[in-house]
Amino acid sequence: MCSHQSSCPSVDPGAAHIVAAHPEQGWNLLCNGAIVFDDTGELRPDGSVVAPHRVYAEQLAIAA
Repeated sequence: MCSHQSSCPSVDPGAAHIVAAHPEQGWNLLCNGAIVFDDTGELRPDGSVVAPHRVYAEQLAIAA
Protein backbone atom coordinates (compact mmCIF):
# COMPACT_ATOMS: atom_id res chain seq x y z
CA MET A 1 0.00 0.00 0.00
CA CYS A 2 2.88 2.37 0.75
CA SER A 3 5.02 3.63 -2.11
CA HIS A 4 7.82 5.03 0.07
CA GLN A 5 11.36 3.75 -0.39
CA SER A 6 11.49 2.64 3.24
CA SER A 7 8.29 1.00 4.43
CA CYS A 8 6.17 2.84 6.96
CA PRO A 9 5.90 1.36 10.44
CA SER A 10 2.68 -0.61 10.69
CA VAL A 11 1.63 0.67 14.11
CA ASP A 12 3.10 4.18 14.32
CA PRO A 13 0.63 6.56 12.65
CA GLY A 14 3.01 9.46 13.33
CA ALA A 15 5.52 7.99 10.87
CA ALA A 16 3.01 7.22 8.11
CA HIS A 17 1.75 9.69 5.51
CA ILE A 18 -1.81 10.57 4.56
CA VAL A 19 -2.79 9.03 1.22
CA ALA A 20 -6.50 9.94 1.30
CA ALA A 21 -7.84 12.87 3.32
CA HIS A 22 -11.53 13.20 4.17
CA PRO A 23 -11.73 16.19 6.56
CA GLU A 24 -15.43 16.66 5.83
CA GLN A 25 -16.01 13.17 7.26
CA GLY A 26 -13.39 13.43 10.01
CA TRP A 27 -10.89 10.75 8.97
CA ASN A 28 -7.70 10.12 6.98
CA LEU A 29 -6.27 6.97 5.42
CA LEU A 30 -2.55 6.51 6.07
CA CYS A 31 -0.10 4.76 3.76
CA ASN A 32 0.32 1.92 6.28
CA GLY A 33 -3.40 1.10 5.95
CA ALA A 34 -4.50 2.68 9.24
CA ILE A 35 -7.46 5.03 9.45
CA VAL A 36 -7.11 7.90 11.91
CA PHE A 37 -10.07 9.95 13.09
CA ASP A 38 -10.24 13.61 14.08
CA ASP A 39 -11.08 12.60 17.66
CA THR A 40 -7.64 10.83 17.78
CA GLY A 41 -9.11 7.32 17.56
CA GLU A 42 -7.61 4.82 15.13
CA LEU A 43 -8.62 1.73 13.19
CA ARG A 44 -5.57 -0.34 12.33
CA PRO A 45 -5.20 -2.63 9.29
CA ASP A 46 -5.35 -5.74 11.50
CA GLY A 47 -8.80 -4.65 12.75
CA SER A 48 -7.63 -3.50 16.17
CA VAL A 49 -9.02 -0.25 17.56
CA VAL A 50 -7.24 2.52 19.45
CA ALA A 51 -9.64 4.52 21.59
CA PRO A 52 -9.62 8.32 21.32
CA HIS A 53 -7.23 10.17 23.62
CA ARG A 54 -9.57 12.64 25.19
CA VAL A 55 -8.41 15.69 27.14
CA TYR A 56 -11.06 17.05 29.47
CA ALA A 57 -11.57 20.75 30.14
CA GLU A 58 -10.43 20.34 33.75
CA GLN A 59 -7.07 19.13 32.50
CA LEU A 60 -6.69 22.15 30.25
CA ALA A 61 -7.45 24.71 32.95
CA ILE A 62 -4.44 26.64 34.21
CA ALA A 63 -4.38 27.34 37.94
CA ALA A 64 -3.77 31.00 38.68
